[in-house]
Amino acid sequence: MIRVGIIGSNYGRTVLLPAFRTDPRCDVVALCGSNAARTAELAKAAGVLKAYGDWRALVDDKDVQAVVIATLPSLQAEIAIAALKAGKPVFAEKPLAGDLAAARAMLTAAEQSGLPTGIDFNFTQIAAWLRAKELLDTGAVGTLRHVTVHWHVESRAIQMRMRNWKTAGGNDGGGVLGNFVSHCFHYLEWFVGPIGGVQARVGGLPDDAELQATVAMAAQYESGPQISLSMSCASYAGIGHRIEFFGEDGTLVLHNPTADYMRGFDLTYAKRPGALERIAVDDPFDAQFPDGRIAPVSRLANKFLDAIETGTQTAPDFKAGYRVQRLIDAAQRSNRLGHWIDFAAEAGKQER
Repeated sequence: MIRVGIIGSNYGRTVLLPAFRTDPRCDVVALCGSNAARTAELAKAAGVLKAYGDWRALVDDKDVQAVVIATLPSLQAEIAIAALKAGKPVFAEKPLAGDLAAARAMLTAAEQSGLPTGIDFNFTQIAAWLRAKELLDTGAVGTLRHVTVHWHVESRAIQMRMRNWKTAGGNDGGGVLGNFVSHCFHYLEWFVGPIGGVQARVGGLPDDAELQATVAMAAQYESGPQISLSMSCASYAGIGHRIEFFGEDGTLVLHNPTADYMRGFDLTYAKRPGALERIAVDDPFDAQFPDGRIAPVSRLANKFLDAIETGTQTAPDFKAGYRVQRLIDAAQRSNRLGHWIDFAAEAGKQER
């Protein structure tokens, strides 16, 4: 039995806790939040034995063998590094950290420890996405021409004009790039391969530029196909989340028009010269849960626990998280400088 402690009493409690509990090898023994009294109540209600108001106490707890983190991106590096130094594998949230330097420190700590790490890029574990990946890998659309992402929703943080990491850029790891486009960077590479360059413009609300809400981005895969991405979390009654893969021989589309980020994706496919037709994808495992995020996260949790048992690495891990952080940094610099960032060339220099 792998004894897990979760740091974060919101998403950590409502999604990560039930997701990890789906694996019989896992026992969630501790929960940590910023308010000790409230966390104690929440832990008791959830059937978790221990509750802490300070993450250091959870990391130091000898009964905790692995640490799961769901905090602000700007706090995640310090916690993760402390846990790794204590000899405990770490599963973290996206984005990996508040800035590139902190993300690099996390990756360095992970590499030096040799311990398994994981990161919660959960879209790639949705059943319809896994089927889409299979089709792309088997050449269903032929040689890829280009990929488009249209993700237009209205987030609660923007609707309520909250000032937190989800709406603010800078060194908090958030804004539209950290909160949403971090997922896009990861899944675009997961589907097709490495991104070679980006050019991005980031915008706020018309009357409040500090609330980052919109990104328009052009990118290109190292293999050649181009990417166009339009993301706005300030789109009342928007089209939802749509990804299109256009190839020489066909087209593959994932589209979720609903307000639920995880549930609602339809997969459609057209083989030249035919029209788009729906491919049915059932996920009875997902139907067991009240929250559509639990099933995809549970698949990541399962992979993380596999890695702990076998002493190997999983995917996505901190290396994947750091790569996404570098892409976020490239998009931020492109927005600031107003030009194309040759990401592949920069990556090559770093590797030499």
